[in-house]
Amino acid sequence: MNVIDLHCDALLKLWETKGKLRYADAQELSTNKKRLQKGKVKVQFYAIFVEPFIPSDQKFQAALDQIHYFYNEVLGKNSEIKHVKEWSDLPQIKDGEIGAVLTLEGVEAIGDDLTKLNILYHLGVRLIGLTWNHANLAADGAQEPRGGGLTLFGKEIVRFNNQHKILTDVSHLCDQAFWDVMQIAKYPLASHSNSRALCDHPRNLTDEMAKEMFRKGGVIHVVYNPPFTKSEGSSSISDLIKHIDHFCALGGVKQIGLGSDFDGIASHIVDLEDASKTQNLINELLKHYSEEEVKGFAHRNFLNYLPK
Repeated sequence: MNVIDLHCDALLKLWETKGKLRYADAQELSTNKKRLQKGKVKVQFYAIFVEPFIPSDQKFQAALDQIHYFYNEVLGKNSEIKHVKEWSDLPQIKDGEIGAVLTLEGVEAIGDDLTKLNILYHLGVRLIGLTWNHANLAADGAQEPRGGGLTLFGKEIVRFNNQHKILTDVSHLCDQAFWDVMQIAKYPLASHSNSRALCDHPRNLTDEMAKEMFRKGGVIHVVYNPPFTKSEGSSSISDLIKHIDHFCALGGVKQIGLGSDFDGIASHIVDLEDASKTQNLINELLKHYSEEEVKGFAHRNFLNYLPK
């Protein structure tokens, strides 16, 4: 069953190694092309993530460098991978092809300059999370003790997203910033978050947040990261499915998807260690849900959510 995965950090690894990894089959990449093909990942979203230690005057260049690797290594050397710059392109991806979408995880790279955000949009960024875990000029992240909401600049970014049909990602926001986004975002979603009721981590969503996301027509994509799946010990696919069960119980059966966070996580769910294992999750889901429901989780719910 074809899968749409809303989050991976392969570009960060390509940047860290200065492009020395071959995207086609590098063992260091959980989402290399060979593994995506084996796991039937039909569309992969690629995050641009600029590490906090990068000096502020070098952050935008670091983002551009990651985009360079996306164009040169991911797209340029793999003809089967097709750049998706318009949402209407997603259903048109042919058999044997993989769609590739650029995203931005944290807006530190643009400083306070919306012109830079416009440049990233023209280069293909179609999903934006305002923060990583810390505070920036737009908002406070999930692990920022202050827990502040959106700044005026953060609200400008969300309005920019609305205007350009860019998805606004809440996955790394603190609670207050989440609620601020939900007030003004036309296209809200969580690209890689689980349920806080099952695993009490600030990166996960409370039941109230999940209900609001579903009420607003947004989608929540569960993440394959053990610390967000289970409070302690190793995590199994069954543990991850419990989060899907919980979101379904809150009314989200048609608004749930998948966001692996491969290449950005330090540990893995058993039997879900890289993109090639993705069908293990699908096969397990088919034991609990109808084929139509699982198709929804795998890809259809996201396609139905997209801006028209």
